[in-house]
Amino acid sequence: QVQLVESGGGLVHAGGSLRLSCAASGRTFSNYPMGWFRQSPGKERESVAAISWGGSRTYYADSVKGRFTISRDNAKNTVYLRMNSLKPEDTAVYYCGLKGSLSAPRARYWGQGTQATVSS
Repeated sequence: QVQLVESGGGLVHAGGSLRLSCAASGRTFSNYPMGWFRQSPGKERESVAAISWGGSRTYYADSVKGRFTISRDNAKNTVYLRMNSLKPEDTAVYYCGLKGSLSAPRARYWGQGTQATVSS
């Protein structure tokens, strides 16, 4: 089993920034790719960003490229998502997930989510 706990969500104005964190426990965190996903009301959960176990490879959805940055600190068992130039359409519940592979569309384990709201 693995436990994932997200934090860092909140309310910001358009153009603002947020930094999400996800603390992991229960498994060897550094062995697995990690991802950030988001879900808005009435929409399916979508992949936003992913990072390889060592941090050398990253993936971003087209909608967030150039604005979001995923990173990880294996010594702290934590993965981060820095979100800049936020838009109202970025409003969603953001989930971190432990993945079986970098390209996997879904996560094996999920956190409980953190709400990010961007006002116009």
